[in-house]
Amino acid sequence: MKSGVKMADKTSEGPTPAFPRSRIVIDTSIFVNPDTQKLFGRSTSEAIDGFVDISQRLALEIFVPLSIFKELSNFVDSASLKTLRARAVVRVPDIHNIFVPAAIFHAFIHDLRIRVNKGLHIAEQAIKTADLPENVQKVRQHYREALRGGIVDSVEDLEVVLMAREINGVILASDKGIITMAGSLGIEVFTAEEFIDYCGAAHGS
Repeated sequence: MKSGVKMADKTSEGPTPAFPRSRIVIDTSIFVNPDTQKLFGRSTSEAIDGFVDISQRLALEIFVPLSIFKELSNFVDSASLKTLRARAVVRVPDIHNIFVPAAIFHAFIHDLRIRVNKGLHIAEQAIKTADLPENVQKVRQHYREALRGGIVDSVEDLEVVLMAREINGVILASDKGIITMAGSLGIEVFTAEEFIDYCGAAHGS
């Protein structure tokens, strides 16, 4: 297995946790986004293998929401998926017993209302223009950015945040929506770059 990161070999005493917390929840974005994927490997499958190798060296516990695991299965080969499954805890967050402050939902609904209004404005402006293919494409792009950019907009993203809160772990993600919601809940988030820098410095590589 070849990964994008070189780590020091384990000592005879075995791996020692070198990360701020020993539990880490991963998001699909780390492995499918070309900018972050290359930090772990040359392909999505290789990136997952690289991450699993690093986590094993640092004695990290990997947690993967079931929805994320299923999502990853669309991008990686079965061998890498089996490697991840063998090293990670894969399950659904305990959504019936995880409590989230009402203020989070209050802010989310307020933000969503603003985004919907922006989306309507974009649609109204589009109606006033010629119905050309390039205009339709432009509307789709702007509408998507207005409604979905920078917020948690899928079950997969939400489960990453909820699982991290449930297990008191950190999140490894590049998705802005996850980063924003996690920050509002006091959950620490590492980008791929921060994770690699921290792990490399901890092992002197």
